Amino acid sequence: IISPRLSSTQRMDVISAVRFYVDKIVSDQSISGMKALILDPVTTQVVSMVYSQTQILEKEVYLVEVLGNRHEAMNHLKAALYLQPTESNIDALCREIRDPQFSEYHIFFSNIVSQEMLSRIGRADEHEVVRQVQEYYAEFLPINDDFFHLGVGNSVMLSSSVGRSLEAGRVFERNVHGILSVLLALRRRPSQIRYQAASDVARRVASEIVTEIERDDVFDFRRQEGPMLLILDRRDDPITPLLTQWTYQAMVHELLGLNNNRVILRGAPGIRKDLEEVVISATQDPFFAKHRFANFGDLGTAVKQLLDEYQRNAKMNENIQSIEDMQAFMERYPAFRSHAINVSKHVALMGELARLTDVCHLLDISALEQEISCSSDHNTHKHELFDKIASPAVQKADKLRLALLYIIRYEQYEELGQIKAALVDNGVDRVSLLDAMLQYAGESRRAPGLFSQGGILGKIGKTISSTVNGVENVYTQHVPLLQSILDSIGKGKIKDSAFPAITPASASGSRPGEVIVFIVGGATYEEALTVADFNRANPSMRVVLGGSCVQNSMSFLDELNASYGLGR
Repeated sequence: IISPRLSSTQRMDVISAVRFYVDKIVSDQSISGMKALILDPVTTQVVSMVYSQTQILEKEVYLVEVLGNRHEAMNHLKAALYLQPTESNIDALCREIRDPQFSEYHIFFSNIVSQEMLSRIGRADEHEVVRQVQEYYAEFLPINDDFFHLGVGNSVMLSSSVGRSLEAGRVFERNVHGILSVLLALRRRPSQIRYQAASDVARRVASEIVTEIERDDVFDFRRQEGPMLLILDRRDDPITPLLTQWTYQAMVHELLGLNNNRVILRGAPGIRKDLEEVVISATQDPFFAKHRFANFGDLGTAVKQLLDEYQRNAKMNENIQSIEDMQAFMERYPAFRSHAINVSKHVALMGELARLTDVCHLLDISALEQEISCSSDHNTHKHELFDKIASPAVQKADKLRLALLYIIRYEQYEELGQIKAALVDNGVDRVSLLDAMLQYAGESRRAPGLFSQGGILGKIGKTISSTVNGVENVYTQHVPLLQSILDSIGKGKIKDSAFPAITPASASGSRPGEVIVFIVGGATYEEALTVADFNRANPSMRVVLGGSCVQNSMSFLDELNASYGLGR
């Protein structure tokens, strides 16, 4: 087994790390010429995050298919296989090479492959078609250069009573292997591994990672000091996934769903056929890369400028009076056509976000969400909550979200029965999610500090901020718990009691140059924005955020219901 060498001195960048490995596969000189690319469901997602279909074709990839797909032999093609080293994949691979459909097989595994698996492949290679086997570490999905996820749903179950079931064991293993893959892709061996002290699953993940790193010398990189790896639990901040979002990337995910850089607009009023499914990727769309963290107001201005620029170019193309003009137009046409598609896409997305904001009264709902999350005013918040629950203008899903935020904030008032009755009276389903939320992340379950910034000083600070920066801050007052954790790390003041080190930690008060934070149970785009802002403000420190998946309110509540649901 050999693997390519990505420099361990480069800045941590998860997009570049994955693209490096995919480039190595499709550009491998021993597979030059027309080739087939064979993937599994996970590596299909990984490749799609960094390569477009056009870019794949440019690498002379004639066929892309899933492992196990049988058809007539294509002996004129070599096959590059990029696969997870799982039992099911090894079984399918052995069947494939016993009855080969291609002339050669070049196998690239996305993580560490065991000696036993290699032996099985060797025994199955009766026709001697396997030319190479390599480990190219990329078992994660990069979204931003400092944000990735594993595409693993149902990780919330790891904090529940079913957390030791067979299915939970597979989910746990996938989380651990995904983190290991990130470390290998970035060529980083952590100098210290910490975990959230209040979380059993965070401790178990951290312990398993230490065991795996010490077991295999593949983690021995030539670096003076590795990053801090910090394992957190979604349970300790259940507020962030429930909030309405107001930045482009986060809004799209919350209101439309952003899955592997794809957005489904099918069914939205007035959407053209060619815009029913669109791709928004920071690596393939310069406008999105520039404005993904823009708030809704600034985004509207930017989309208008994009449209104005397109209209100016369109007018220029109308003035064709000679053969030379026609030739110049044909040279410009591919870029012009690409620009037209991009403009149509962002105008359509902006229009649908604006429509949903209006139809669902999200400005009004978000203001209450932010107040509940950022300040303590029980009587006022209770009155406003019950007004929203009774209002026919408020969507049922939004009523449930508001009730959940309220019950997390005011659990000690024991108003659960009263709130559930009001929700049922107003036609809201799944009210058992309130019980589930308290079982999952009630005050006795989560780590302390979720509302530590909600006192009188916090209120004064928020008021001043809103006065200085304008009314838009009413909707963006909330700061994820992750922000205070990163601030503590940046000041060298992270507490061993709250985040114990499972490996020998650096000297007390030291500030790591690099940090990898992983949230078991899923991260959010609001937290990704927090990390991006932190990196901009702290150029001498680099943070990368990862999660089991990327949660929005719907996916988070679906996972909560699956693991803790108690019926209606």
